[in-house]
Formats: sequence, structure tokens, C-alpha cells
Amino acid sequence: MKVTGYTPSDLPASKTPANNPSKAEPSAAQAATSAASNAGVAVVVTNSARAMGKDALGQPSDIDSKKVEAMKAAIQDGSFVVNPEAIADKLLSSAQEMLNRSL
Repeated sequence: MKVTGYTPSDLPASKTPANNPSKAEPSAAQAATSAASNAGVAVVVTNSARAMGKDALGQPSDIDSKKVEAMKAAIQDGSFVVNPEAIADKLLSSAQEMLNRSL
């Protein structure tokens, strides 16, 4: 069924204040834009955030890039073998560790 012939002016206007914001009150989008465009907004960077940035830039990562490249090559040439026992052992030890922490 297709309904035609109605325009927004034909529909009754809502009487609730949430659906009819007054002209004096700015919308949330206008308030956010206004706040963002104000100069001099203070930004605080914590010491822990600075430390994370330094770790990402200057510290060696925990990822062995040579091993990653070797695994990529093995996957691409089809010689990579999945060891289900090793995966199961790691999952069980991880679950045990999480259970021990919650106790």
C-alpha cells in the first residue's frame, strides 16, 4: 500500500519540549561546534599517556618481526602447520590464569 499526498505541514506538531526546542536554546550540535571552535581549550595529557607514547616510539616491541615474516611466508606457500595441542594448552593456561586472578 502506498500513502501519498501528505506533507510535513499536514502532520500535527508535537507539543513536547524535547521535540520542539525553543529558538533561544542551541542544539547539541551547535553547542559542540561552538565549544570546539573556542580557542584556548585546555588539554591535559597524563604521565601514563606520555609513557605509552614513549613506549610506542622508542622501545623495541614484543613482536618478533622475523618470526612474523617467516610465518607469513609459510602460510602463503602452504607449509604452515597448525598444532592443535599447543593451542589447547595455551587456552587452558590462559583460562587458569584468569580464574586465579579472580579468586
